[in-house]
Amino acid sequence: MSAEATNAIVTLAEAQAYARVETGEEEALLAGLVRTASGLCEAFLGQVVVARSFSERVQASSDWQRLCVAPVRSIEAVTIDGVAVPASAYSTDIDSNGCGWVRLANPHAGSIIEVSGTAGMASGQNDVPEPIRHGVLRLAAHLFAVRDGEGGEMPAAVTALWRPYRRMRIS
Repeated sequence: MSAEATNAIVTLAEAQAYARVETGEEEALLAGLVRTASGLCEAFLGQVVVARSFSERVQASSDWQRLCVAPVRSIEAVTIDGVAVPASAYSTDIDSNGCGWVRLANPHAGSIIEVSGTAGMASGQNDVPEPIRHGVLRLAAHLFAVRDGEGGEMPAAVTALWRPYRRMRIS
């Protein structure tokens, strides 16, 4: 799956206040740590947090193919080698769990299709559940505090905040 860069789950101003960082040289470092913490959060949760575009390649099949990205908000296009597949030649579905599905009416053997759309649990930063936001703040502050290399493990409090939102996928 290919997606735009992870959207920051919290603002730089929130992270600065939480980590007690004044403006200046450390702002850029903290901004990077917020992006890193946001990416680690999404990896742990197994889902996109703040909505953004995605593009995913899957095997062309007449059977339903589940997309890896979740939760899917919309499926906007299906292409083969950069050429749009007519809407009458494929079907899409988004189930109640936010899983995206696609199938072709008449697939060519061995073809790969590219599915694009939008995925994410929240429309924007303010719609993200507070435990997820707080976990990102805690992790960014932790990464800032241990930037010299000691104690780099993710704090248990962060995973405890995120665990209720974790999406496990059984293949």
